[in-house]
Amino acid sequence: MTSSFVDETQIPNGPLVVSHTMPDAQSVAIGFFVDVGSRDEREDQAGMAHALEHMLFKGTKTLDVHALSEALDQLGGHANAFTSRERTCFHIHVLHEDWPKAIALLTEMILTPALPEEEWLREREVIYSEMAMVEDTPDEWVYDQHMQALYPEQTIGCPTLGTKAALSAMTHDDLRGYLEEHYRPPQLLISVAGRIEHQELVDALSSMNWPQAGTQKKRPSAKLASGVQWLPRNFEQAQLVASFPGMNVSSKEKPIAWLANQMLGGSMSSLLFREVREKRGLAYSIGSHLSTMSDTGVWSISCGTDPSLLGECVNVIRDSLEQFDSIIHEGVVSRAKRQMEVQFRMGMDSVEGHMLYLGGRIDEEELLTHLEWVGRVNAVRAEEIRDWVGEKLSQKPLWSLCAPEHVLENVENVGFADV
Repeated sequence: MTSSFVDETQIPNGPLVVSHTMPDAQSVAIGFFVDVGSRDEREDQAGMAHALEHMLFKGTKTLDVHALSEALDQLGGHANAFTSRERTCFHIHVLHEDWPKAIALLTEMILTPALPEEEWLREREVIYSEMAMVEDTPDEWVYDQHMQALYPEQTIGCPTLGTKAALSAMTHDDLRGYLEEHYRPPQLLISVAGRIEHQELVDALSSMNWPQAGTQKKRPSAKLASGVQWLPRNFEQAQLVASFPGMNVSSKEKPIAWLANQMLGGSMSSLLFREVREKRGLAYSIGSHLSTMSDTGVWSISCGTDPSLLGECVNVIRDSLEQFDSIIHEGVVSRAKRQMEVQFRMGMDSVEGHMLYLGGRIDEEELLTHLEWVGRVNAVRAEEIRDWVGEKLSQKPLWSLCAPEHVLENVENVGFADV
């Protein structure tokens, strides 16, 4: 797929390479996307994808951990990585003249990591600390519990960080085996944006020794649960998350869903922000968001409030959902469209934003330009949004509520008597 927006080349026996040239930029952003995440782990591998994300910064066959960090710092840019349920990404942002060095370093990290045992034993303690941070962060902890209840007995719902039981038994040889299984074509994609010529990029990558291609993975279909999850815990604030079925990452309904979410809880003029925060002062943080994956997705509402206000907050949210379709008219839709257009057009200025967007090629057969997305958003009619909202909100959600036990008992008796 090659267009005025994106150039694309499949390296023989290597990764798919996509790039977007921004001739006036002073920098280049490079992303190595691996089609693997916590969803692809067995119980005894829980946290392995995330552990590899850490360990690939701990040296290569030619550079120890200190030499690698110094080489990355010498470029003067920004190098980082992230792991999600279906994806691992290593990315770097450097000045345009340094892209060959940057891509050589990233390739060496991914293809020939050292994975030394002594570094793994140290880094495992760092991951334990990361787990403790989540335990102490109410909204993150509740969201992890929510996802496990939303996808019961499925790895898609398991925390990306894994479990201490699995990590404590994990060896550096286990990490290497997982890397050799997954970090290979066709599960590799390299996306680059900025001041770079596509053919120069392809020439550089074609000269590298890529591992033999494996088979395309097949993931089991995800199944969503519904109901109420009670989480008694004495945080300073009560937390709630409610999730309805949404859409998968490549759905043609995305423009409709984006607009619906913007109007429900995606902005200061959204229904939830206005009813929960502006009119009643029930919460500082209230909003909605869409989470998408290859075959599933959810439309979620999250809120943090004083425990004494949790029951009222739940009722206001439920009332707002019941009246949501009545506020979907042309004036509100027009404002949401303008908000989406501004987000897309501002994103066109970001080199890193373009790189991350191109990484979506793993899931998409075709990548539209930002302005093409604006056109599709502007073509959505109010009745299409009402139909989509009606279909989604007619399905049973999963509610997760976290507060002291006596608070949850009151909410259960009043707010969820009909669930």
